[in-house]
Amino acid sequence: MTYQELNARYEALIAQKNAIDDSRYNGIYDRWVNPVLTRDHIPPFWMYDPNPATNPHMMQRLGINAVLNSGAILLDGKFTLVARVEGMDRKSFFAVAQSDNGVDGFRFWDEPVVLPDTCPEETNVYDMRLTRHEDGWIYGVFCSESKDTSVNDLSAAVAAAGIVRTKDLKTWERLPNLVTLRSPQQRNVCLHPEFVNGKYAFYTRPMDDFIETGSGGGIGFGLCEDITHAVIDEEKMTSVRRYHTITESKNGAGATPIRTDRGWIHIAHGVRNTAAGLRYVIYAFATALDDPSRVIAEPGGFLIAPYGAERVGDVSNVVFTNGAIAAPDGKVYIYYASSDTRMHVATTDMDRLIDYVFNTPADAMRSPDCVKQRVAFIRKNLDYLKG
Repeated sequence: MTYQELNARYEALIAQKNAIDDSRYNGIYDRWVNPVLTRDHIPPFWMYDPNPATNPHMMQRLGINAVLNSGAILLDGKFTLVARVEGMDRKSFFAVAQSDNGVDGFRFWDEPVVLPDTCPEETNVYDMRLTRHEDGWIYGVFCSESKDTSVNDLSAAVAAAGIVRTKDLKTWERLPNLVTLRSPQQRNVCLHPEFVNGKYAFYTRPMDDFIETGSGGGIGFGLCEDITHAVIDEEKMTSVRRYHTITESKNGAGATPIRTDRGWIHIAHGVRNTAAGLRYVIYAFATALDDPSRVIAEPGGFLIAPYGAERVGDVSNVVFTNGAIAAPDGKVYIYYASSDTRMHVATTDMDRLIDYVFNTPADAMRSPDCVKQRVAFIRKNLDYLKG
């Protein structure tokens, strides 16, 4: 295949129109048929040397394995994703892709993001959450991974929350990593978009080590005085882990919270263990406007779970989000990855999202109580249908 043929195939993919998947109707959101970003959306010149003199067989020189876990923001009227791109060498980096309508036509900028290299021990970076803060900056908070040299285990790693800021997603300032005095490691950290009591507020995920949450009880919340040297002492729990629920193994912040007149809506992820391994789903909850650490609504069960082909990939049976966009017209775009391989979008609107979060019953926690909850619901509905 020639480079021109590769590029024509790429352009045809970018031009492909998306459509709502009516087979998965639930009234809460619309799932779209095609992924919005995959490794095939990577420009060919990122992977192929187009010069026949130096690449006579037109083979990939620097391949891409997956595109996943995108932060999301509206930038100059465009739907903008800062995606995690994983090379075939397993290293991840960030890249910006934009679309005019948020559901198709995403095109990567010519070059990936180049972050200031200020952490010599850092091996890998991934899963950036974008927050347009009231202080005027756009912040990116991401996982900064380094080798754990305290143990004799080649796979042991240390996770920290890296922080960068920018005005245009082109020029980035690297700030020191977040320090949490009572948590050895941090992942899935998200910056709240407003000051809380005059301080910067973070949603954290306290962890005892790189994989296991251990004593970490759920999604934490902490305040710091100075984001240029961010230090959090106490972490209060918001949405907590519970036995025999979708958050039993662990849970973590997802997209930057969305402000509504009823409260802050959070779109997060929950994890439980199964005989086939960990299963990741997306769920929602709300916290109070006057106290973003206090949960005021938490619908039972998941909002989005892996479905069909979404269940297959590098890490199967997973959906994960770290980006959503609440557009000025009231529509909400939830960007989520499936099985650590590709990016999708689900769309809803503020009215439906608020209705779902505040009017969906909470988890009744025990099978007998869940049955009572279901029977009462059925009887009410049948009475209505009988007129």
